[in-house]
Amino acid sequence: MERGGALLFSLLALAMSLHIGYLRAAVTLPPEDRPLTRHFYKKLNTCANVEAFVKHQVTLFWNQDKSITAKLFKLLYADCMVNGCDGSILLDGRYAEKNAPQNSGLGERIFEIIDKIKTVLEIRCPGAVSCADILNLAARDAAHLAGAPSYPVFLGRRDGLESNAAWVDYPSPSSSWDTVVTYANSKGLDEQDLVTLLGAHTMGRTHCQFIRDRLYNFKSTGKPDPRMKRSLLKDLRQQCPPNTQKGKEDPLVYLNPENGPGYKFTNSYYKRVQSYQAVLGVDQQVLWGNYSLVDAYAKYFEQFRREFALSISRMGGLRVLTGKKGEIRLNCRFTNGNNPSIK
Repeated sequence: MERGGALLFSLLALAMSLHIGYLRAAVTLPPEDRPLTRHFYKKLNTCANVEAFVKHQVTLFWNQDKSITAKLFKLLYADCMVNGCDGSILLDGRYAEKNAPQNSGLGERIFEIIDKIKTVLEIRCPGAVSCADILNLAARDAAHLAGAPSYPVFLGRRDGLESNAAWVDYPSPSSSWDTVVTYANSKGLDEQDLVTLLGAHTMGRTHCQFIRDRLYNFKSTGKPDPRMKRSLLKDLRQQCPPNTQKGKEDPLVYLNPENGPGYKFTNSYYKRVQSYQAVLGVDQQVLWGNYSLVDAYAKYFEQFRREFALSISRMGGLRVLTGKKGEIRLNCRFTNGNNPSIK
């Protein structure tokens, strides 16, 4: 089989298993020595029950804190969209990706959850499962608990050896639609992937700093975004004053007030976009960027669920390290060469 052919076949199999009648063009194929595969660790007999172990831990954490679904989505995006899905977002270091200003909202707790899962796997299957695969599995399992489909995760990623905050280049929440589409394309995703993955904003929170321009000074006019529904504007202004008080943290607001603390995976994001109730500027622009897809997802929840599974799988395959590239970290926060517990 030609290089990358196995992953193409795997994505086709995923599309068929989810009853999607076609496979979109521009599938990103990693330059691998060995392609990602289903049941990778079972086939190698290195950790046959890895998925059950990860799912059990994720379920324990999710039962305590349902917000981990949104946080794991963000963590997976932060990993895959910078240097590929290599677990580099998990590495500690003063100048590591996790310490980039754009990642200030991730919070330490979500990294501790990955640490716990890794600790369990190191007991069960020492030195076998990569941190990059753990992150992809954990995001899938948390998504399913919140209402998304339990899609197959192709495994075999290895962990990167570097992490650099300077690599973090996500577009701002106020970027134009053309800018965010160009960004997605540059990483290997198409516009449909972008519209679909933004649906993850049906849950989660954002800092007021990312929406103040829409509330008070849209495009330097000194006025709010005229397209935002007045009732939403009023509510958000109550939560986000023009300036954060000295000595206090910037407030957080729900990306989807309709879901609020429920953290349910629904298609209400698209319905709110249609009624001009998106919180982030980039989310509202989805309406004009691809109205037909927004309308379809707003009407047909199952279509959104199926397409989300395909798009997040595509993102999870971006620029992965496989074969002899990278390593299997023993601690997700350190490369093995820098791990203080390895002498």
